[in-house]
Amino acid sequence: MLDSIDLIFIRAFKKMAPALSRVAIFIVFFWFGILKVLSLSPANPLVAELLKVTLPLITFQQFIIFFGIFEMIIGIAFLVPGLERLAIALLIPHMITTILPLVFLSQMTWTGFLVPTLEGQYIIKNLVIIALAFVIGSQLKPWKTAGGLN
Repeated sequence: MLDSIDLIFIRAFKKMAPALSRVAIFIVFFWFGILKVLSLSPANPLVAELLKVTLPLITFQQFIIFFGIFEMIIGIAFLVPGLERLAIALLIPHMITTILPLVFLSQMTWTGFLVPTLEGQYIIKNLVIIALAFVIGSQLKPWKTAGGLN
């Protein structure tokens, strides 16, 4: 009896996981991106400080709009079947960029050794997004090459 119930849940999770993963990443990236575009993101001060340290020649207003749109595009790409590879390719530089405050802005992201601030926790949670991207990527079908090899 318990085995049957367990199997029902496992099958349901397998069916729902791909769509839920896509929708979850879309919501996070589109929502957080549009907040940046509208200058409403609570992450804007952290982004502004990182920009000063890494790209001081770019104005914050220019960068935050670009960054917000970039996040929205990542979200949309994860949602649209066939654009998963693009989404993952865009996700890589985004994740690298968002991890940088842990190194360059330690006063804003750590209160002590292995004790993150709220901002630090916000960044570390990106490990979950990376894991979801791996789940989505693992379900892709290989591209067919011109020679017929997979």
